[in-house]
Amino acid sequence: MREIQRQKISAKAQQFTESVIREMTRLAVQYGAVNLAQGFPDFSCPLELKQAAYQAIEADVNQYAITWGDKAFREAIASKVRWYLGLEINPETQITVTCGSTEAMAAVMLATIDPGDEVIVFEPYYENYGPDAILAGATPRYITLHPPDWRFDETQLRQAFNNKTKAIIINTPHNPTGKVFTREELTIIAELCQKWDVLAFTDEIYEHILYDGNQHIALATLPGMEERTITINGLSKTYSVTGWRVGYIVTTPALTGAIRKVHDFLTVGAPAPLQRAGVAAMQLPPSYYEELAKLYHQKRDNLLSILDQAGIPYFVPQGAYYIFAEIAKFGYKTDIEFTNYLIKEIGVAVVPGSSFFSQPEKGNSFIRFCFSKKTDTLQSAGERLVKLTAKINL
Repeated sequence: MREIQRQKISAKAQQFTESVIREMTRLAVQYGAVNLAQGFPDFSCPLELKQAAYQAIEADVNQYAITWGDKAFREAIASKVRWYLGLEINPETQITVTCGSTEAMAAVMLATIDPGDEVIVFEPYYENYGPDAILAGATPRYITLHPPDWRFDETQLRQAFNNKTKAIIINTPHNPTGKVFTREELTIIAELCQKWDVLAFTDEIYEHILYDGNQHIALATLPGMEERTITINGLSKTYSVTGWRVGYIVTTPALTGAIRKVHDFLTVGAPAPLQRAGVAAMQLPPSYYEELAKLYHQKRDNLLSILDQAGIPYFVPQGAYYIFAEIAKFGYKTDIEFTNYLIKEIGVAVVPGSSFFSQPEKGNSFIRFCFSKKTDTLQSAGERLVKLTAKINL
C-alpha cells in the first residue's frame, strides 16, 4: 500500500521568512555586538509604571481581564485619545486591548480581510505588514516611498486602488525611515479611501516621538475618516515597555465587534496587571511627552554625529527612533553581507534594509539603526563604528 505524503508546511507560511529584526538581536548576543537593531529601549520605563505594576500584582489583579481589555485601562485610553487627538470614543464599544500592536494588526487583518482582497502597503515597511496580509489571505499591493523625503507618487497610489482594494496601511511616524506623513498626503489617502470605500489601518505607535517641528496627524481626525479608520497603538515605544506586550485598537463599534471576536481566539487577553499599570501611563501629563521628544531628539542627533564620523550617509528622521542609512559606497554586494560584517568584525548590530522590502534586492543599499538606547550604549557603538573609516576604502 502506497503511503500518502502531504505537504506539511502551509502555502502561507512559505511566503515569508522569520523576523530578520529579531534575528539580528540573536546575532548581537552571539557575537557580543552593540544592539542598534531591534527597536527596544535599554533604559528604564517611567517609575510611575513600575509602581503601578507592583501595586496591581499585589492587589491580585492576576487573573483574566475582560477579553477586550481592563475597564479602567480602556477608560484611560479614551481620556488620552480625547485630549491628544480630540476624538470622542466610547471605551465600552470602540477599544480592544491586545497583546501588543503586533497582535493588534493581525487581529484587524483577520477580522476585516477576505481571501482575494488587496491591501495597499507603503514600501519600505515594517516587516510584519506583508506577512499579516498574507496570513489573512490578502494580496499586498506595494507603493514606493521615494528617498530622500520618502514621499509617494500620487499617480501610482491612485492606480493602486481598485475594486479589490479592501484596506491601506499607514504607519506614521514611519518605521524604518522616520517619515511623518503630512496633512496633504493624508488628505489624498483619505479621498481615495472614501472614493473606493476602503478601510485605513493606521499604526501610530510612535505618535509622540517627533522632531524639528513635525506634527503627528491621526488619519481618523480627517473629515469622513473616523468611521473607516482602525487606529493601532500601544504602550511599548512611548513608555519604554516593549516587553509588556500591551497594545490597543480604536475604531467604530461595528468594526470593534468583529476585531474583538478574532482577538479573543488569538490570545484571549493581554496581561491583566500590566493593563492596569497602563492606566498610569495614560494619565501621565503632557510634559512627559514633551520631555520624551526632547530626549529622543538628543539621541537622534548623537547617532547622526556618530554616523558622520563613521562616514555612513543617512536620511534624517522626522519621527520614530530609527535612522535609515545608505551603504552602497562600502562596496558590499548585499545589505546582508554588510550587516554580517558590522556584527562580526565591527561589533555593531543593525537591521539589513532588505527586510523592509517585498523584493529584497530593493533594500540592498540600506540598513536601519535604532537609537532608543542609553548614552553609554550609543557611545560604545560610536567607538566601534569609527573603525569603518580605517578598515574600508571609502
